Amino acid sequence: MNTIRLPHLAVALLVGASVAQAADLGAIGPTYGIGEPHLLNFIEQRLRDKERSGELQQLIEQAQARGIDAVKRPQAVSGLQPTATARTFYFDPSFTLDRNITDSRGQLLFAAGTRKNPLDVVSLSKHLLFFDARDRRQVTRAHELIARYAGKVKPILTGGSYLDLMKAWRIPVYYDQQGTLTRRFGIRQVPALVSQEGARLRIDEVVLP
Repeated sequence: MNTIRLPHLAVALLVGASVAQAADLGAIGPTYGIGEPHLLNFIEQRLRDKERSGELQQLIEQAQARGIDAVKRPQAVSGLQPTATARTFYFDPSFTLDRNITDSRGQLLFAAGTRKNPLDVVSLSKHLLFFDARDRRQVTRAHELIARYAGKVKPILTGGSYLDLMKAWRIPVYYDQQGTLTRRFGIRQVPALVSQEGARLRIDEVVLP
């Protein structure tokens, strides 16, 4: 059986009493019926109008074209420049745990505050090569570096079409979506080659001819 808590009951009684004692003050000024159409009906009518005029099909085709173009050519990473002056620097991927890591039984594996380096567990098997495929000089330089390292390079675009490049090179090509990796590594110029040296990552911003 449902029960009503006393505070809720008291509020209900007070509200009921107020409603019972309310007086009819009459109408102040003229009154009008609600003439605003239902929002969904309005939207449906607009869509029908656009469908009859052919505008709806145009909008659909434009949206499809934008979606296809976004897949073929993702938004380029901002803030990067073609390498004018060669630069070499290092990145330490170590991180400090901000919470305890436990197993499925709740047993502590790593305590909060533990500092770990992913390279101690998994080494970088290939060089990471960041470049902008919209720049023919960078594409040429990237192709030279891939040949120099006997294919042990993972090409990662910061601009341009990775699909077009995969067709031309017949190898997997990746994309640095939203500049996540280049910002994390502190890369400011491309092409940039990332390789492992011990427990650090070495980053070479390679000068263009």
